[in-house]
Amino acid sequence: MALTPYLSKLMVYHEAHQLSRDGFSITFISNHLGLNCRTVKRLLSIADDRQYEQYLQSCADKSKVLEPYETFVKSRLELYRDTSSAQMHDWLKEHFTAFPAVSAKTVFNFVMAVRQKYQLPKTVAVRVYEMVPELPYGQQAQVDFGECSLRNSQGKRVKVYFFLLVLARSRYKYVWFSTERFTAHTAIEAHERAFTFIQGVLDTVVYDQDRVFLVDENKGDLLLTEAFKAYRGERNFKLHFCRKSDPESKGKVENGVKYVKQDFLYNRIFTDIDLLNAEAVAWLARTANH
Repeated sequence: MALTPYLSKLMVYHEAHQLSRDGFSITFISNHLGLNCRTVKRLLSIADDRQYEQYLQSCADKSKVLEPYETFVKSRLELYRDTSSAQMHDWLKEHFTAFPAVSAKTVFNFVMAVRQKYQLPKTVAVRVYEMVPELPYGQQAQVDFGECSLRNSQGKRVKVYFFLLVLARSRYKYVWFSTERFTAHTAIEAHERAFTFIQGVLDTVVYDQDRVFLVDENKGDLLLTEAFKAYRGERNFKLHFCRKSDPESKGKVENGVKYVKQDFLYNRIFTDIDLLNAEAVAWLARTANH
C-alpha cells in the first residue's frame, strides 16, 4: 500500500535527522535523499514533528496562492525545460497583471513542485558569477554590446544586437536593442538614451577595445573614431578601455550581458524591434532594476 504524501515527507524528515545525528554531512544527506542542500538545512532546523507539520501547512498555503498559474508554468516548462524560477517569476509578472506579490522563494518552491508533479526536471548548467570591487556611487558606468538570435512567430531566426550600460555601484541598467550591428553613430545614440534614462552623465565609462569606438592602435596609443572623439568632448566624461572578457575591469557589465540574454531574451518571441525595446523597458522596471 502506498504511503500518503504526508507520511512520505515525514519519513524523509526523520531520515535526514537520523543521518545528521550519525555524523553525515549536509552534502551527503542531500545526495542520499535526492534533495536540495537548502531543503536539507531547512529540515534539520525544524525541531520536532509538530513544527514540521506547521511548516508543511505553511508551504501548502503558499502553494495555493499560485495554483491558478499552474497551467501556465507547466506549459512553459514543457516548452523550455531549462527555465529558471527567476525567469518564470518575471514571465508570470509580465503575463498576469494581477499576479500576487510573493517572494522569489515562494515562486521557486512552486516551480519545483510543478516540475516534480509533471516530471519536468531542469536541464541547464549553473551560471557563473565574478567578484569585483565596489566603487562610489556616480563614479563609473560600464558599457558592453551583445547579440542574440530570437525566433519570430513563424519560427524563423532573427538576430538582434544590444547596447548595455550598467552603473558600477548600484547595478542599475539600461539596455537598447537594434536589428543592425552598432556603429559609432548608433552607439552615440545609445549613450544619449542611456544618459536620459539614468538622468545623468557618469564621471567615467569603461569599454572594451571595440572597433565601434577605436579605429586603430598607434604604437600602443588608442585612437578614437572621429565621431566618438567629438561626442566625448561634448559630454566631457572620462574613458577607460580594457581587454575583452576582463572581469577585473568590467565584470559587472559582462555579467549584465549574460543576465539580459538568460533572463530577458531567453525563449522570448520576436515581433518587431520597437516592441522588443518597449518590453525591455518594462523588464527593467519590473525586474532588472526593481
